[in-house]
Amino acid sequence: MPSPLGSAKADRVSPAQFEVLVQPPTDGSTQARLGRLTLPHGVVETPQFMPVGTNATVKALDPDDIRAVGATIILSNTYHLYLRPGHERIAALGGLHKFMAWDGPILTDSGGFQVVSLGELRKIDDDGVTFQSHLDGSYHRFTPELSIEVQEALGADIAVAFDQPVPPASSSPGAVAEAAGRTHRWAERCLTAHSRPDQALFGIIQGGLDPVLRAESTRFIADLPFDGICIGGLAGDETPAQREAILEVVVGELESDPRPRYLMGLGSPADLLEAVHRGIDMFDCVLPARVARNGQLWVPGGRLNMRNAQFVDDPRPVQEGCRCLLCRNFSRAYLAHLFRAEELLAYRLATCHNLTFTLDFMAEIRFALRSGTFTERMPELRARALPSRLRASAVQSE
Repeated sequence: MPSPLGSAKADRVSPAQFEVLVQPPTDGSTQARLGRLTLPHGVVETPQFMPVGTNATVKALDPDDIRAVGATIILSNTYHLYLRPGHERIAALGGLHKFMAWDGPILTDSGGFQVVSLGELRKIDDDGVTFQSHLDGSYHRFTPELSIEVQEALGADIAVAFDQPVPPASSSPGAVAEAAGRTHRWAERCLTAHSRPDQALFGIIQGGLDPVLRAESTRFIADLPFDGICIGGLAGDETPAQREAILEVVVGELESDPRPRYLMGLGSPADLLEAVHRGIDMFDCVLPARVARNGQLWVPGGRLNMRNAQFVDDPRPVQEGCRCLLCRNFSRAYLAHLFRAEELLAYRLATCHNLTFTLDFMAEIRFALRSGTFTERMPELRARALPSRLRASAVQSE
């Protein structure tokens, strides 16, 4: 039965207008689609990857760098900004956009992943989560209502409903079902609490790797008047094949749904490509930036570890023809030196490169969709991305 919340908010004009520009082909060769999401602070072409700015900054980059790598929307973290510097302080200083000097769209996650990942530092009940801060051990309580209050104060273009994710492969069926049910009840509370008219609100699907639970969760969340649909509880300890099978279940349920689909926490180009192929529009992950700071640079068909001795005398750019700040100006030898000298510039240059690589890869995907060549170009795109398929279970938050 449809939720009464559906009719209660049916006349609301969504601040997130999504249009599918190129539908998947009727032959079923792919579910990939080209779209455009219009938000209060700008337009996002989809499929799209969102760099993660956990603490109101994409680590090592300033806003000019973020624009230069090709980002049109970034993600910031509700849990971290609630703890430091505090959402009320950010609101008093003019909101998150002004605070971090980023005038493009921002999505804030709900804090659910971080809160429920604190292990012994948290306790979950039907009303919310009590937890100890990872910063100083102080006690706090997050509820769906507080998550929405924080996100409204931050003022992002897109807020996300508070949910309970669980590791999809290692959780018991009972734990997965309990978390999905709680996520559904919290979703309704988030909708009731959310009142900011210039901010979209996305709901989250859970259900682990159980296709029946996933289908039920998809139908439940899709029946609610959210502005977009998040797919949570993946990009964890499941295999790529398990994830892709669940995405087919979810997208099958959402086939006629007009809203954008956002898979949370996925970041390697190979995984992004396979998820786009299965009908997903939006992604985020810390992976490209985190591995960059560890010296791992992504290039077509491979990756380079700049801490290896082979690069200390290499005069070539990291990637020929790359438009990023690093490749236009500096050699592999210089970057290798910066890492060995522990110079902060190494982190900035490497992050610029990996995010440029990722966002240019997404632009290639969009070009293929626009030109009707996506299916035939899949082998080429897979070859470009394949070596960068990495597990993201340990890097979903910085």
